[in-house]
Amino acid sequence: MPMPDSVKRFLRHSWDNLQIIVIALAAAFFVRYFIAQPFLVSGASMEPSFHDGNFLIVDELTYRLKEPERGDVIVFKYPGNEKEYFIKRIIGIPGETIVTSGDVITITAQDGTMTTLVEPYIKPDLRIAENKSVTLSEKEYFVMGDNRGNSFDSRSWGPLNQKEITGLVRLRVFPFNEFGITPDVTY
Repeated sequence: MPMPDSVKRFLRHSWDNLQIIVIALAAAFFVRYFIAQPFLVSGASMEPSFHDGNFLIVDELTYRLKEPERGDVIVFKYPGNEKEYFIKRIIGIPGETIVTSGDVITITAQDGTMTTLVEPYIKPDLRIAENKSVTLSEKEYFVMGDNRGNSFDSRSWGPLNQKEITGLVRLRVFPFNEFGITPDVTY
């Protein structure tokens, strides 16, 4: 007994929809695990740049093509607990010596060149006086929160290994009134 045309149309339509769903799921999986992922800010360590409850998009592709740079805001696995993710700003890059003296940060490059970091994204009342000196090895980064008095960062647990970096913060999605691309910082 032949199949009625209405059943054939239903099956063909169902097959087309199933193909679309499978392709969409595969594309979403690929984007989520290889290109970008969402991140929800928890805490005040990056104020005033990012606030508790901000919803961000993290670019996971850029650091496969180039090295992280000073000033980049990154999301990474906390070295003390790989299940926790933190958001901080890169202050020091491999081979540099970072010295914090009071609220001043001085960076000495491998060639001996010294630079005092000017950080316009930090409010004066969020600075903290602290003395510390760290020399970074290959693939190590020194990261700090913009809210220096309320940030658990490289000053406490040491340099961050590049393999722990998840990606670069690219976009703030929520709250909607702050929607936009994360601005680049140049020193």
